[in-house]
Amino acid sequence: MIIIKMKIDEDIIQRVKVVGIFGLQFYKVLTGTMLSLFVPQACYEEDGGSLQVCSISQNIMKTDIYHRITLYCNGLSFMCFTICYLLELRRENWAIKFLDIDNDLPDNSLKSIIVTEPKLDKKMDSLNLVYFRGLLVTSGIYFINVGLMVKILINDYHSGSTTSCFISFVLLVLMKLYNSLSVAYQSVKNDKMMSAYMSEFVSYNVLDADYVPTLKKMESILPASPRP
Repeated sequence: MIIIKMKIDEDIIQRVKVVGIFGLQFYKVLTGTMLSLFVPQACYEEDGGSLQVCSISQNIMKTDIYHRITLYCNGLSFMCFTICYLLELRRENWAIKFLDIDNDLPDNSLKSIIVTEPKLDKKMDSLNLVYFRGLLVTSGIYFINVGLMVKILINDYHSGSTTSCFISFVLLVLMKLYNSLSVAYQSVKNDKMMSAYMSEFVSYNVLDADYVPTLKKMESILPASPRP
């Protein structure tokens, strides 16, 4: 029996990670921008009967002008996030193709290396700047989107799930915005290429600097205990 071993390219592994994380984030952004559709709201049955939670189709079909404006703003916000995701994926794909991660070198070593490749340096600066500006525009529109939803929450309040879902959806999107803006700002400011998707777990391997003096002070007061 001949066993064929295939070595999976590191770039492929990184792209698979990016696609997986992107799928989860895209779902969060969909529910967190189209708030007028996914936040539970109060509706009455057609015969004027009991109060119930509106279905998504009922939320879409609401005809009053304020709901329509809010829905359109939801759509605009979602479209801005979609554009930002395209910019983000384009930037990430370029980084995977032309750059790499070396844990033996400091994070800021790229700045001194990439200057030897002017074309790559210029392209990296362009990708970072466009990405950062796109996130700023998207953030502004999203805050308007959230502000418009406040009146709907008050007028169409159904139950505690209305408030809890709204807060949960908004917080998830705000976390995404914060992380992306942090990555984009640091990349532009420090002339480097931080990944918006790749993250590493760290291990605490030394004592905290604030704790060491306290420990020494306690050892000087207390008698030393015998070691086993």
